[in-house]
Amino acid sequence: MKKILSSLVAFAGFFGAAAHADQPTPWQTKFQPAATGIMKEIAWFETYTLWFIIPITIMVLLLLAWVVLRYRESANPNPSKTSHNSLVEVIWTVGPVVILLFLAVPSFNLLTAQYTPPEEPALTVKATGYQWYWGYEYQSEDQLSFDSLMLKEEDRTAAGKQDKGTYPRLLAVDNEVVVPVNTTVRVLVTAADVIHSFAIPSFGMKVDAVPGRINETWFKAEREGLFYGQCSELCGKDHAYMPIAFRVVSQAQFDSWMAAAKTDLTGANKALMASINNETKLASAGN
Repeated sequence: MKKILSSLVAFAGFFGAAAHADQPTPWQTKFQPAATGIMKEIAWFETYTLWFIIPITIMVLLLLAWVVLRYRESANPNPSKTSHNSLVEVIWTVGPVVILLFLAVPSFNLLTAQYTPPEEPALTVKATGYQWYWGYEYQSEDQLSFDSLMLKEEDRTAAGKQDKGTYPRLLAVDNEVVVPVNTTVRVLVTAADVIHSFAIPSFGMKVDAVPGRINETWFKAEREGLFYGQCSELCGKDHAYMPIAFRVVSQAQFDSWMAAAKTDLTGANKALMASINNETKLASAGN
């Protein structure tokens, strides 16, 4: 009984802690909360398609049940010799075409939006996949590059990332990519060895990282926070240990971090974390 209670407490604690950062949660059946306009459109499109999928599934199930019961051998010993029915053929041809049109138009609109930034990106970050970590390069006047590896459990204290709600096991990294909020960011994605896939669910972003090829995507985060993703292409034995972490902050915090990170990345990360923690404490005190 004590073990069960302990498990329930830990489970509840995980849910409470998980609110600090966008990440998967136990028994999750929906998308992660949207942090970009594109992800909001994806979530809307999912709901939209369900209005077609669910009725069609129910209708097909009922038709199958009706055919099985009505035309089984015991109830219909003399089978019909009908070879075709013009009305039925027109319905099952025109009906799916109309449904597909209703699905295709918003689908193409969403696909176009995913590849069309609303404005010229203010920041470009290049992400390179390796077996099994990511390398990042800020392609701007303030050039900065670093590797991002999964955070080891024994390194949590030194990194100041003991809170597993904010920095979960198998998702937390030693160096997050830092970007400003409400800023269009271009992401160039490639790989140095095998095919990887760069995916952040809350951003609605997923693009293959292919050796010798640079794929381009973009996002515009609408709220601050820590957002996690993972490599989504089987890339070898440590594929499951190749997380992605983006930290979205205010423009002032980003500028301070960038200025410090050029000479001391570890110190800049810790200063940024301290700044965020202080803001959180002040916000809590204000409430």
